[in-house]
Amino acid sequence: MYHDVRELRDFYYTTTLGRAAQKAMRDRLRACWPSVTGLSVAGFGFAVPLLRPCLREAARVIALMPGQQGVMHWPAEAANHSVLVEETGWPLASDSIDRLVMLHGVETSERPAALMEEAARVMKVGAKAMLILPNRSGLWARREGTPFALGRPYSLRQVETLCTDHGFRVEEHSAALFFPPRDSGRWLRWAKMLETLGQKLSRDAAGGVLLVEATRVADTPRASGLAARKPLRILNPSPSPAAQPSWRAGNHAGPRRFPGL
Repeated sequence: MYHDVRELRDFYYTTTLGRAAQKAMRDRLRACWPSVTGLSVAGFGFAVPLLRPCLREAARVIALMPGQQGVMHWPAEAANHSVLVEETGWPLASDSIDRLVMLHGVETSERPAALMEEAARVMKVGAKAMLILPNRSGLWARREGTPFALGRPYSLRQVETLCTDHGFRVEEHSAALFFPPRDSGRWLRWAKMLETLGQKLSRDAAGGVLLVEATRVADTPRASGLAARKPLRILNPSPSPAAQPSWRAGNHAGPRRFPGL
């Protein structure tokens, strides 16, 4: 079940809590990717709050918004960079994307494996993806009223498995949103300090979201264990009498007896 694009827009652009969350995640993303100059950048889900700095540097920026969520014109003050897409059918050429940000897309998908395969299809070998997902052990996934409470929260191991099973190699991981998910001026005044402290004390246990960076690796043929194994004997046709072992052939006088058995 996806969010409604209007709810996401209102959270990130009209609430103080949403703007604080946007800044915290964007700062972590920029720390991992300090420059995207000349690159093709895409975002899936509702990644636009984090993509704005890319507009000044990247050769191309496209925001892919799933049909179940809805789409909005972005950026509001300039030519549109967003497009409505099928979850597992993106209007992008294979091997065309250098950087991909996935926010509010994976955890709400009913087919995360197929979604990751589509992401792998459009990315160049060596390109990097950043998956930003609600942390199972964090406060934000448990707090109704924020976009991180909808869908399936992930542990770090689950995110890593999702990546490695579908054409990616995990490189780095970090976390963000160490401040409580409360739209209160008292808490938000401490947000920057809590983020800085959280980065020093905890890589993934206490943050509200996990940020996992993964590199697209070259396709490797998967060895088919079933093809290599000998088929089960029970599925073979019954052998002809001529092929039967000699101790079974012509055994009409009753079963052979073996001493001691």
